[in-house]
Amino acid sequence: MNAGDARDRVLTVPNVLSAARLVLIGVFGYLLLVSHSYGWAVAVLMLSGASDWADGKIARVLNQSSRLGELLDPAVDRLYMIVIPITFALAGIVPWWIIVVLLARDGILATTLPMLRSRGLSALPVTYIGKAATFALMSAFPLILLGQWDALWSTVIGALGWGFLVWGLGMYLWSFVLYLIQVGMVVRQLPKVHR
Repeated sequence: MNAGDARDRVLTVPNVLSAARLVLIGVFGYLLLVSHSYGWAVAVLMLSGASDWADGKIARVLNQSSRLGELLDPAVDRLYMIVIPITFALAGIVPWWIIVVLLARDGILATTLPMLRSRGLSALPVTYIGKAATFALMSAFPLILLGQWDALWSTVIGALGWGFLVWGLGMYLWSFVLYLIQVGMVVRQLPKVHR
């Protein structure tokens, strides 16, 4: 199989893991909002987090990178960063203002994509602080959910979850500022691409 054929693969282990994570978004919503099965909802979040790490690792180690995977994995990550916080707010676990801040940040960043594309770029490189923010937020939600039981261990874990949420929110906003600075530099320094 040549390199071009390998990049066009659809059925790879990383793509299957990304598709499973996509399905688990709906499963999580059902568990949290309909059946109120917090323990199972935590398990789904942890499984989703582990599979998110695994799909990237497997793609690199087994050379199973694909065009579909490059689109599917970040799309599922974005959906998680939208649906999971909204689900927490709908369940009354996290205040809506936090969700509004997270969604507004992503919405504003989405409006910069036409400017980047007009300069021949599809996106800016992901920053370490952006990755750290996503890690903190993804860690916060299962910990906050584990903090919903009436026990000392639950209270301690819940407090850790809120710490991760505050830390992640701060880094998320800081990475937003850095991203806007980068967009400004691109607009000033790169000419528009004529198509």
